[in-house]
Amino acid sequence: MNEAKTLGIPTYDVAVAGSGFAGLALAAALAKAGLAVLVADPASAETLTAQGYDGRASAMALASIRLLRELDAWDDGNSQPIQDIRVSDGESLMFVHYDSRRLGGEPFGALIENRFLRARLFSAATAAGATVRGGTGIARVVPDAFGAEVVLSNGDRVRARLVVAADGARSGLRTMAGIGVRGWRYRQTGIVLTVAHERPHGGIAHERFLPNGPFAILPLPGNRSSLVWTEREDTAPAILALSPDRFLEELRARFGDFLGDVTVTGPRWHYPLALQQAQRYTADRLVLIGDAAHVMHPIAGQGLNLGLRDVAALAEVVVDAARLGLDFGAADVLDRYQRWRRADSLTLLTVTDSLNRLFATDFAPVRMVRDIGLGVVNQIEPLKRLLSAHAQGTVGKLPRLNAGQPL
Repeated sequence: MNEAKTLGIPTYDVAVAGSGFAGLALAAALAKAGLAVLVADPASAETLTAQGYDGRASAMALASIRLLRELDAWDDGNSQPIQDIRVSDGESLMFVHYDSRRLGGEPFGALIENRFLRARLFSAATAAGATVRGGTGIARVVPDAFGAEVVLSNGDRVRARLVVAADGARSGLRTMAGIGVRGWRYRQTGIVLTVAHERPHGGIAHERFLPNGPFAILPLPGNRSSLVWTEREDTAPAILALSPDRFLEELRARFGDFLGDVTVTGPRWHYPLALQQAQRYTADRLVLIGDAAHVMHPIAGQGLNLGLRDVAALAEVVVDAARLGLDFGAADVLDRYQRWRRADSLTLLTVTDSLNRLFATDFAPVRMVRDIGLGVVNQIEPLKRLLSAHAQGTVGKLPRLNAGQPL
């Protein structure tokens, strides 16, 4: 369905604020199903299509990869399957080892550099017919009984039946709609970078719980890995200010030598860690997805996957309503999305918050219980299969796209 005009004003079925991964994935899904979609982002058009290397990567669960394949947005050639996951607690000899070949055969997911994922999503959205406009965001939404007038930051006006806030943790649309958030900041900083190493990683992802926070080593194509290094917020600035040589010393002390010599490739990124949940996911003609709806600790690498489950659920709700001739921007349709997604989000936010607090405790009896727990879990195959399914994102009522089925 192409863009239409009402009284000279361009009219779309759906207007999306933000061209991050969630916004582009939703645009691709809806446009592929025949809806007219506008994506508006204040970043310049050149920025939206830039593909420069910056060292950042994303861990995609199996359910997210299925969605991306359905959207023609997955890149097998530039991704690294995760075949094993190894979870350990500091210097303890206890650990949990998940082997995908013993627990069902399919990988847990894959790592892909953000530059490749973004390029594929941008291409998928535009190839499906979505209009992506850089250099202008959505400044205001004026809802009415039939849709909403959408005022762009450059002064242009369009109409849409539904507006989607995919504009991040500090969502301007969420604030304008009067939707509050609950949550807190952790006294931790996330440091993200890519390293090269001498030995092959074998497709194994490592999650190490160290005294100052989790230290994740995630396999990339070739002899490279993406690091998500959690550090206390009072020590992180000093680490980030170190010279390259001294920074590498600190990194090696945590990384170890099991993959041989390690070197840093590309820049270091850092950001404060927080938990945040929007009090509701919908307003009049407006719905929240991704970080606009929820922000979680990176302890399990599930933040983007949670956002892509929002995408799959919202796309299914909207497309099903449209096919029945219903007003897919109406409150009762959006309530179905909210009921579906808030419970899943709240569960995962609670689990990751609890894990972070549990492993941040250095109290000796708690450490002993943790180590016993890791050893017990490692011996119980049915429990490992269940936890593996959670890592793959294949537990519960899955939207069709997450199950690898077309809309």
